[in-house]
Amino acid sequence: MLDTCTRIALSPLLTYQALRVRRTAQSLPEARGPRSGTFGTGPALRLAIIGDSSAAGVGVDHQSQALAGQLTDLLGVQFDVSWHLDALTGATTRSTLHRLAQAQPKPLDVIVTALGTNDVTRLIPARLWRHQHRALLDRLRDLYQPRHIYLAGFPPIDRFPLLPEPLRWTLGRHARKLESQLLADVHGRCDITYVPFDLDPDPALMAPDGFHPSARLYHLWAKEMASRIISDWPSYPS
Repeated sequence: MLDTCTRIALSPLLTYQALRVRRTAQSLPEARGPRSGTFGTGPALRLAIIGDSSAAGVGVDHQSQALAGQLTDLLGVQFDVSWHLDALTGATTRSTLHRLAQAQPKPLDVIVTALGTNDVTRLIPARLWRHQHRALLDRLRDLYQPRHIYLAGFPPIDRFPLLPEPLRWTLGRHARKLESQLLADVHGRCDITYVPFDLDPDPALMAPDGFHPSARLYHLWAKEMASRIISDWPSYPS
């Protein structure tokens, strides 16, 4: 209740700051390069990365520097990885769910999602977001019958260099609220792993826009995801 009252009181300032950030922020393109392929040697691993601009590689020039490319490289040391990337700048949980309504079913072993930041910046109500996210997980299961789903955690928006206060504080609080809803849903699930974004958004690790990862931060993120997948692989259901 306190958060809601505070946000209402600050709404004129927050609106002004949000519009100013959108007007002045540097707009970076999605990374160039292939969005599907095969790489590596070893047991077959069918992988999909699904998400927003961070999954699409905004902040770097080429997919080889982005999450998908670096994750595939790391997994290719131990697996024959068949992968595809389904990501779009500005994607929300709801828009991704709508986009997947047209997708064709195919079996996958692992899905990595990187979603939620745009839901936070749009201040989607927590209960509505939880309903949308549950529907998205159901759709992913129906489409792909994955052996495991990894949900990338919300980035620490309250420490993004681009954002001024109190907008930064407000978005950070909302991100934690959505995260608590997500954690409640996946608690005790053996087929879903929530991977917290425990990487420090040091300005030196951020892209020039102060909002997206640099190649180095994408590498650290991919390394954490790869280590989880590799260590969990023996426990996946057949």
